[in-house]
Amino acid sequence: MGKNRRGNVPPGNAASAAGAGVSGAAAGAKEATAPPIAARSIGSHVSIRRGYAAAAKTALSIGGSAFQYFPKNPRSLELKMPYDRSDAAACAAFCREHGLPSIGHAPYPVNLAIDDQAKREAIRRALLNALDITDACGSIGLVVHFGKFSGPDPLQGYKNIIQLMNSVLTEYEGKALFLLENMAGEGSQIGTTFEELVHMRQLCAYPHKVGFCVDTCHLFASGYWNGGNWPEVERRGLELGFFEHVRAVHFNDSVYGSGERKDRHARIGHGRIGLPALRAALQSPALARVPFVLETEPGADGTHRDEIAFVRELAAGR
Repeated sequence: MGKNRRGNVPPGNAASAAGAGVSGAAAGAKEATAPPIAARSIGSHVSIRRGYAAAAKTALSIGGSAFQYFPKNPRSLELKMPYDRSDAAACAAFCREHGLPSIGHAPYPVNLAIDDQAKREAIRRALLNALDITDACGSIGLVVHFGKFSGPDPLQGYKNIIQLMNSVLTEYEGKALFLLENMAGEGSQIGTTFEELVHMRQLCAYPHKVGFCVDTCHLFASGYWNGGNWPEVERRGLELGFFEHVRAVHFNDSVYGSGERKDRHARIGHGRIGLPALRAALQSPALARVPFVLETEPGADGTHRDEIAFVRELAAGR
């Protein structure tokens, strides 16, 4: 989550250089075939104030066919122990009954790239707790920001990420995936490219437990996507084998322009990306089988009902 059109896709950075030999999937890249637009899952972030099952019911009641939630306090690394397992099971059952995919989102203080050992241990425990809840709710996975690193050697940041992912995933045995999310580049130079996410997954000891979440605002703000080069972005993702591991999309417009590296979400059609560019991503065959979740300001009624309906119209080309 996070608080719009020039330039080309940048060349790979240090992570790409370090793992260049692992991404040679170009020759085998295949064109994806999109299902009917009506089959696509579109929803928004919803509150768990009244519980996990109530959150799922709220998502459905506002016209959503997918949703995101915070499994625990988003502002804290404190554990949610105990949590209501019967409520989580009821959420999972409701979602199965209604074909309603969901994703959890890790707390904001989680930073996989951080050096501080005490904080890394707190993050490890918080992620295990959040993954457990997300799995109990029957969700696809837990979205985790790539992380920010401010040290002089970005390779150390990548090492920190891999080591912390391994320390979490060696203990975690659930079905919900650890979903790495691309970054906007605000306050850090790492985590903005498909190449980096692919390499982190490949270098992790448990790649089968890791997937990806694409944030459209972040992708645009970082400069990786400039609003007019979606075919190139899609081609590169297919060549890398990136899209086959994408399990969710954070569908957000951007307050700032492409390459400005500022993470501020705007309602769809109210930012700098532009509706034609957003439609191109929304209609992309490479993203056809994953839920699109809004992380924007709610409407006048306090929900995303109108914006969800608008996105469905956008997907249909109207």
